[in-house]
Amino acid sequence: MLFLELFGFLLLILVAAEIFVNALEHLGEKLNISEGVTGSLFAAIGTAMPETLVPLLAIFAGGSSVKTSEEIGVGAILGAPLMLSTLSLSLMGLAVLKRRGLQGPLVPERTGLKRDLDFFLMAFLLAFVAMFVPHGDGWVRGTLAFVMVMIYFVYVMLTLRASSKLVEEGHGTEAESPMLLARLGLPQNLLVIVMQLALGLALLVAGAKGFIHGVEQAAPIIGISALLLSLMIIPIATELPEKVNSILWIRKHKDTLAFGNITGAMVFQGTLLPAIGISLTPWAPQKEVLLGVLITLAAAFWLRWAALSGGLRVWHLLVNGALYATYLTAVLA
Repeated sequence: MLFLELFGFLLLILVAAEIFVNALEHLGEKLNISEGVTGSLFAAIGTAMPETLVPLLAIFAGGSSVKTSEEIGVGAILGAPLMLSTLSLSLMGLAVLKRRGLQGPLVPERTGLKRDLDFFLMAFLLAFVAMFVPHGDGWVRGTLAFVMVMIYFVYVMLTLRASSKLVEEGHGTEAESPMLLARLGLPQNLLVIVMQLALGLALLVAGAKGFIHGVEQAAPIIGISALLLSLMIIPIATELPEKVNSILWIRKHKDTLAFGNITGAMVFQGTLLPAIGISLTPWAPQKEVLLGVLITLAAAFWLRWAALSGGLRVWHLLVNGALYATYLTAVLA
């Protein structure tokens, strides 16, 4: 019964994310912004909502056990970038492997991809350093958290500044399908778009809250810690929106949207959420956490190197998947 409830909350999260992302595409088209902004900012933040809400709700409104809530929070915060930089990217590669081949080129807009990865690596390295700062040194942790928030602020400003030029070059956002509320007879204007965004967000909150409660109950039944469960299971479940959207986009040769959806979410989840974790949780270098951070950094560095030295190929993304398999082998051994 418990696992049926978890599955039900997962379905609710997926439906809510679809409602949210559909409205975001129409918002991007209406505002005449670039695919880079829609992918790296709007869609990335929108589809990152489930895995963003899980740690926030766990930390601020968790269950009866503070330790378990903190473990779920830390696991979800660090598990999301791990999953995005490894498994999600490799699934994108597998989705086009038959059509493009191992040596098939992947052509996301290069400056945006480089900007995403540079800002992610900058922030996530700080998150790594923070693990070795004693919990008593609150001012040091507070400073690191503040710097990480500012990194995201600068990233948003630079991404928005690049938008107009990209639109002129033909990278403007175009919505793929009619807006969901418009199908019910409502007008497709800005107010209705905002209404659909609010509806999607409300459903995401409800689904994430139920999912947290289920994980707290499932961990002792399965026989693993809430930390390891949240590192492995929660990101797989809550990041399905990113994976599905990016797979659909890359199969339609919209490589900029596909990559921006994932790397933009990496920046969002590698800056703001770790800043909260550093400030409000023990944020200690436990084995599962430390290895996860190192694998994430290795995957991001690999992607950046591949993109800037001759261009991305499908096989490059399969290496990211191998890194995830390495992580699972190490923590489950």
